[in-house]
Amino acid sequence: MSRAIALALAGEWDASHHIVQDYSHGTACWIHAVLHKIEGDEANSRYWYARTKHDYEDYSDPLEELKVIAASQLGQ
Repeated sequence: MSRAIALALAGEWDASHHIVQDYSHGTACWIHAVLHKIEGDEANSRYWYARTKHDYEDYSDPLEELKVIAASQLGQ
């Protein structure tokens, strides 16, 4: 997932999306949710957040949220 996060942080959201859409685990769903938040697709974003332990409202800045996801991956 680190590649998907790096792409998203670089503004390459479509490339990141292509990676995460093939996975169903929590981190991939969380990244997927943030990507849809970035595009402004709130309904789709909330759909993906519902598959995680996070909420749409947890972070107001999607880029900061991606950094949190990246940091969480370092501890695994």
